[in-house]
Amino acid sequence: MTILTSTPYADLEIGQEASVTRLCRAEDLYVFANASGNLNPMHLPEMDGDGDGMPEAIAPSAWVAALISGVLGNQLPGPGTLYLSQNLTFLGRAEAGSSLVAHVRVTEKLPDGVVRLATWVTGPDGVLAEGEARVIAPDAARTFDASDVPGLTVQSHVHFDALLARAAPLPPLPTAVVCPESADALNGAMLARDHTLIAPLFVGSAARIAEAAAEAGADISGIEIIDVPDQRAAGLRAVALIHEGRAAALMKGHMHTDQLLHAILKKDGGLRTNRRLSHVFVMDVPGLDHLLFVTDAAINIAPDLDAKVSITQNAIDLARALGVAQPKAGILSAVETVTPSIPSTLDAAILSKMADRGQITGGLVDGPLAMDNAVDLDAARTKGLTGLVAGHADILVVPNLEAGNMIAKELTFLAHAEAAGIVMGAQVPVILNSRADDDKARLASCAVAALYADSLR
Repeated sequence: MTILTSTPYADLEIGQEASVTRLCRAEDLYVFANASGNLNPMHLPEMDGDGDGMPEAIAPSAWVAALISGVLGNQLPGPGTLYLSQNLTFLGRAEAGSSLVAHVRVTEKLPDGVVRLATWVTGPDGVLAEGEARVIAPDAARTFDASDVPGLTVQSHVHFDALLARAAPLPPLPTAVVCPESADALNGAMLARDHTLIAPLFVGSAARIAEAAAEAGADISGIEIIDVPDQRAAGLRAVALIHEGRAAALMKGHMHTDQLLHAILKKDGGLRTNRRLSHVFVMDVPGLDHLLFVTDAAINIAPDLDAKVSITQNAIDLARALGVAQPKAGILSAVETVTPSIPSTLDAAILSKMADRGQITGGLVDGPLAMDNAVDLDAARTKGLTGLVAGHADILVVPNLEAGNMIAKELTFLAHAEAAGIVMGAQVPVILNSRADDDKARLASCAVAALYADSLR
């Protein structure tokens, strides 16, 4: 609880001071840009505003000045204060990452509740701004509970940025891109190549790939193309490249997913393991302080218990490869109690017990959990759920494909999440991009594959 208390006009004394320390974050600059309408690239993180090849991320002077209003409105005089005037001279600049201190000092009490205050802001290199404010102080002490003020979420997808940073030092992952025969499919592979995430080898119709490159305006002259006009045959050839040691990952281009899966699942010459194939969405949800894994929303339509064991283990393995030391897997259903008439609750209870007995390893597994009490601690407590998974789930194991697909798309289109994803359970990671994916999602999928392949090595 944050309680603010004002000092009324009658109790103010000359020389009385207050201050607040504030770290200037990149998120602050985005919020101010949207609130003020000032989109000057000099003030936006990762933007080069002056053409020198380096981002500036300089805090707007008006944002620095606004820190003073925070002291006046929150501390001295506090809640109930109204501005009459503010003048400032700006003497320096602040950048994202700078720690600033805003100060005010009462210098004069005037009639009608008016107070004059000296105001200044200091940073690491000294005074950034100084001037004077005139305000109307409250006529009585007032308190205000600020804990109910809504917060803001800046959609910067910092978790995907961290994934890309972790993958950047790795050698490019040799990747057979199957049928990059449309502009969007080809662009995704080229973008990942330009970020040194993959070293692509194209398998498909050379003529259609050339047409896609022309449409996309992409230069593919340095990329080897294996001309296989038939898409099913292209999938088989791409899998053969894995066995030949020429590729260490697959990427689906402009083709049906089942054609690629057919090649992967062949008993002779495929990429089968003792696991079922399953897809894992890796999601960067604004406001969530960790990656969220949703599985399976793309391959297994109505998985039985055996399939759910693989689905859960695959997701745990991927989460560990991405840096989650002990992934927490919530097995979802409509309710959090074992209910014989709802089969998914029985599966969830069995999976939890299998994890307790070491049949699923590397993470914590609990279920059944409803969506709310899997991800929200207050919801879990309301239902009396204890343990380390309820309210803290990193992984959501859904009962069937429809539920998973709906969760992933709701997070993407309503919560503005970014969704990457790969197919697990084969001998190598398989990257499945969607035509709806933006550049960040395509890059993140390739980064996920590169990090997982590195963990296998």
